[in-house]
Amino acid sequence: MRPEVRRAAEILERGGLVAFPTETVYGLGADASSREAVARLYAAKRRPADHPVIVHFADAQGAFAWASAVPPAAMKLAAQFWPGPLTLILKRSAQAGDFVTGGQDTIGLRVPSHPVAQELLRAFGGGIAAPSANRYGKVSPTTAAHVREDLGEDVALVLDGGPSEVGIESAIVDLSGGRAVLLRPGGISRQQLAQALGETVEEKRADSPRHSGGHERHYAPRTPARLVPTHTLDQEIAKLGSKVAVLAFSRPDERVDYWLRMPREPAGYAQKLYAALRELDGAQCESILIEAPPETAEWAGVRDRLLRATS
Repeated sequence: MRPEVRRAAEILERGGLVAFPTETVYGLGADASSREAVARLYAAKRRPADHPVIVHFADAQGAFAWASAVPPAAMKLAAQFWPGPLTLILKRSAQAGDFVTGGQDTIGLRVPSHPVAQELLRAFGGGIAAPSANRYGKVSPTTAAHVREDLGEDVALVLDGGPSEVGIESAIVDLSGGRAVLLRPGGISRQQLAQALGETVEEKRADSPRHSGGHERHYAPRTPARLVPTHTLDQEIAKLGSKVAVLAFSRPDERVDYWLRMPREPAGYAQKLYAALRELDGAQCESILIEAPPETAEWAGVRDRLLRATS
């Protein structure tokens, strides 16, 4: 085991906070069984107390110990997608305290695939509560440098695992009510989930559990940002002039001082998205225009993040 991972596990055991890479984004970790440690996590993130956190484990056996019931659908999805960018919402067991569930009777469980995350989870030996390692509601971090920039001395140690491979947070599937419900789209599509289950995955309902990334405004840059259709992008640029930063699929427009061109395929776009929003945020422009991606199933995770970032 690498010395920095051992040190990180020791910090967690003492109730401290550690940031670590996952394949989705960097997480801010705390001992999920410690009320005091999780309180420090919420304070560092400035996260609302009723907003639950996802608890990470090294394997499905450890994760399911925190659930009071594990339906066959959960076993199917875990077998197919864990370790990986999927969170399952299940009825919680006695091990899961109110302080990680937001007072609900459900718990969000995940087994990440990133090798550094796996090494840390195995060294620690328990559940690590780990929302994204940034201030609440702001752009999520996909590098160690992003974490240090956001949290500074509020985190005891940042494990560097390079840029996040997926780039947006995990898909969240609620199985606590008997049917599979997609609460948050991510790197695993609704079609992939339905195929693994052999049944339809339903849309989020008004009575669905509260969950990470569920608030209307989230993942947001400091600079006001708007999502605009492709056919109106030129008109918006003409109105705003050089004081606007643009995130688009097309080549740069000479009227715009700061332009980032994004990949035209959803996985590549997702991987670059948060770093791009952070770069545009630092461009000293008055506003950000984002060319809307296609309204197709494979773009659902990206569109969800952009809609909340521009809400």
